[in-house]
Amino acid sequence: QVQLVESGGGSVQAGGFLRLSCAASGISISNYFMGWFRQAPGKERERVAASLSGGRFTYYADSVKGRFTISEDNAKNTVYLQMNSLKPEDTAMYYCAAVSTLSSDYRRWKYWGQGTQVTVSA
Repeated sequence: QVQLVESGGGSVQAGGFLRLSCAASGISISNYFMGWFRQAPGKERERVAASLSGGRFTYYADSVKGRFTISEDNAKNTVYLQMNSLKPEDTAMYYCAAVSTLSSDYRRWKYWGQGTQVTVSA
């Protein structure tokens, strides 16, 4: 059984930082594209960052480039999203996901976590 468990969300002021973690079980993250998505109320889920282990691939949405960093620890089978210089518009539920074939369409991603809330106040 595959499980992705996110943690690290919370409430911060604008300019602050958070680090999200996604602990995987049932799969090896080194064999999957791992991604972070977010969804704000009334908006469609959007891909924020994605990577393939070993630096083989990295993607960032334009809105987070230079502020967010995706990384992985294969020994811990965990993916991280370091979020710096947070803005109120970063407020959303953040989800970790995994897929074997990369897609920009979130509906094609196979495995999902339950999400962790990030709230950034002005």
